[in-house]
Amino acid sequence: MTISIQTISIKSALTIAQNTLECARSMGMHPIAVVVLDVRGAVKAYLADDGTSLLRFDIARGKAAGTLGMGFGGRELERRALAVPHFMSSLQAMTDGQMVPVRGGVLVKNQQGQIIGSVGVSGDTSVNDEICALKGIQSAGLLADHGDKED
Repeated sequence: MTISIQTISIKSALTIAQNTLECARSMGMHPIAVVVLDVRGAVKAYLADDGTSLLRFDIARGKAAGTLGMGFGGRELERRALAVPHFMSSLQAMTDGQMVPVRGGVLVKNQQGQIIGSVGVSGDTSVNDEICALKGIQSAGLLADHGDKED
């Protein structure tokens, strides 16, 4: 028996990355980096504007990995980091510090609501990073889950 696992396509990942960068440029944001992970947590796409700092890849990947690993968006990760810091410290230790629990990490879902990947953006404020991640995901015709139900 073969199990079929849905994951983000390269085409969708590149569309998300390109349109996320374009969003930041159109908003006059600082240079950003965007990482798109597939459902396994492997990097499917990575783009960075000229002028991004050295750690932006790692931060963007950490935002994406945190949401994918926990199964909810960056807003919820951020809330939990504030509410239960000891738990978050344990997660940081378990992941060798590879998780960044703030906005800018967004789950990517298909039209059936299945998680197929995640996006992490770093370079501007976390709020602005998230705005561009959402626009990038929507540009690929996919659903974004930032961790709040009402938005």
